Amino acid sequence: MQSRILAETSLESSLFHLIDNHHLVKHFAYVGGRWAAARDGAVFQVTDPADGSLLGEVTSLSSAHSAEAIDAANDAFSSWSTLLPQERASFLSAWHDLILENREDLARLMTREQGKPLSESRGEIDYAASFVSFYAEEAKRPNIESITSHLPDAEMEVWREPVGVAALITPWNFPCAMITRKAAAALAAGCTVVVHPSQETPYSALALAELADQAGLPAGVFNVLPGNAEDIVKPWMSDPRVRAVSFTGSTGIGRLLYSQGAQTVKRLVLELGGHAPFLVFADADLFHAVDQAIAAKFATSGQDCLAANRILVERPVYQAFCEAFTNRVEALSVGPGLEDPDIGPLMHERAVAKQEDHVRDALARGARLLTGGHRHTAGPLFFQPTVLADVPADASIFREETFGPVAALAAFDKEEDAIARANDTEYGLIAYLHTQDPRRIYRASRALQYGMVAVNRTKVTGYPIPFGGVKQSGLGREGARYGLEAFTEIKYVCRDWS
Repeated sequence: MQSRILAETSLESSLFHLIDNHHLVKHFAYVGGRWAAARDGAVFQVTDPADGSLLGEVTSLSSAHSAEAIDAANDAFSSWSTLLPQERASFLSAWHDLILENREDLARLMTREQGKPLSESRGEIDYAASFVSFYAEEAKRPNIESITSHLPDAEMEVWREPVGVAALITPWNFPCAMITRKAAAALAAGCTVVVHPSQETPYSALALAELADQAGLPAGVFNVLPGNAEDIVKPWMSDPRVRAVSFTGSTGIGRLLYSQGAQTVKRLVLELGGHAPFLVFADADLFHAVDQAIAAKFATSGQDCLAANRILVERPVYQAFCEAFTNRVEALSVGPGLEDPDIGPLMHERAVAKQEDHVRDALARGARLLTGGHRHTAGPLFFQPTVLADVPADASIFREETFGPVAALAAFDKEEDAIARANDTEYGLIAYLHTQDPRRIYRASRALQYGMVAVNRTKVTGYPIPFGGVKQSGLGREGARYGLEAFTEIKYVCRDWS
């Protein structure tokens, strides 16, 4: 690689004053085991969504650098894939330990560039580290499988082998966990990776690269390329050496990558948009359902593909739910993430404008505003926690992912109606169900067209579960042993012993 290498200490950053380990603040790409700047000096700015202050400038790589990263990962693949599984596991375990050792610094970096409350950032670092630990163990387990032969004098085996270079494209709302969930699985399988983080949150990704370097991962095994998505990702989609692509982001971009990946028949994992229904039946524990609805709607300030977007409540308890839920929403605190409020800023102006559009459209179609509905005085990117009641089915907020702190409520009369309305969407990531009737739990869990169903609770994710959706919420699964499937090929071997 011919990139100019620069010393990180040559740049001052406001982030230095926030953390203890200044080595975590990186402004350059990590390719082939080295820190590199764009040859033309191109950079992009990263700002704090809480106050708009400049956090720093990060190098913006070109498509030429993108191709060089594939070279580096491809060159490293042969030696990495042939390491003993326990050797790959050792590297992952060292990376895991360093992530936890730097938990507080990583959380503060994340809060400054992403805006989420500090306690949520700390939780994400724990979540991110858990995938690395889990896949360090899974690296040792893809054993050869024997098949009982149907042919005389033949012995049959099935092997799992790494596919090759894997490209990982990650979003801004979970800038650490989305990298480790993908990368740890790929690395455990024996793949090498190239990572493109969102331009809104590159510092978290580059800090993980620094810790991977400290953990001793060989050069070229783990590469992080900040910059414009089209410049970085487009060469990956056309290069046949990139055998797998894992993307978390919007359904629109997922469709584009699906089309581009067809040209070289890539293995794809697509974790796309969500539009989660939250169903509350009259026999549910009402106040528990309210607590869980708050958690399902307002985590990450609503900027979560798992966020409850349509809260449907059976009519006998609808008014009581609306009142209790609104009281809870009005008590939510709003402010900069470092102050650890309930609700932080949204990521950018487009997100705030979308909240305004969804509120305006719902009210125009007959919905009632119970609280909020406007920008918050905390700053330009803050929006009031908002509750809309009696939202009609044709309102935009009931058709589109909101990705913000606006809750939409409506009543239903029959179970069949609730299920039909919940399924009336192109999305199918997660559905939430609250009822005490075991027969309804079974019926509804079967009938809901979603990859995940949460019954009488909100938190269901973690390293041992298969995360993913159906319909246009994506392809494949991340986490659990299923997370290895996209990064491995099955090879059948038949030997004649006659």
